Amino acid sequence: MQNPTAAMLVIGDEILSGRTRDANMYHLAGRLTDHGVDLREVRVVSDDKAAIVTAILALKDAHDHVFTSGGIGPTHDDITADCIAEAFGVGIDVREDARSILATNYAGGKADLNPSRLRMARIPDGADLIDNPVSKAPGFRIGNVYVMAGVPSVFNAMVESVLASLTGGAPLISETVRIDRGESDIAGPLGEIAKAIPDVSIGSYPFQQDGRFGCNIVLRSQNEESLTEATRRVRALV
Repeated sequence: MQNPTAAMLVIGDEILSGRTRDANMYHLAGRLTDHGVDLREVRVVSDDKAAIVTAILALKDAHDHVFTSGGIGPTHDDITADCIAEAFGVGIDVREDARSILATNYAGGKADLNPSRLRMARIPDGADLIDNPVSKAPGFRIGNVYVMAGVPSVFNAMVESVLASLTGGAPLISETVRIDRGESDIAGPLGEIAKAIPDVSIGSYPFQQDGRFGCNIVLRSQNEESLTEATRRVRALV
């Protein structure tokens, strides 16, 4: 049985400019793999309305789940929530339940919610909230799209909130075999192994160390028996 598929949309000029290194994709990929959901695609777009809407429309129709990261904060360039509302053709406004949750993060409660902070309580119509135990400002889910913060600690916490509601398949298991030979030496035999055991994904990652070439062969599968046999054959190439 095929696992559910997922895509990730990373949003932010700071990622594309190189000022910020994205850690959220790495974290999400690992957690989805553990949960039996296959991350198939990752896109990075700028803080541009048309780019975000276009990406969401494409990804939500191509995958079972779509996870976004970034652009739901209090500043003028945090436009993700508005873009999601447009993509789904729904309205968006400050929602009372989101306002109440957000207020718990401030000493003065709702009295401390100035217009900038209230931007984080604007939720598209019909969306469900995603719990944020770190800074309280909620993410949200609408359809098959999960909208989460870009700050890694908050993103990670939101991922855990979401995973509890997802039904996954069989998690991928993997093996790595180091071979101190160049890729060209083993390309043919690797291809034969991949052809003979098609339910094992085999990737070759070359390296150079102390003037010598080698590669790490990474094998992944949901089928432990197939993975064991493919690993045995790859180790025989050593």
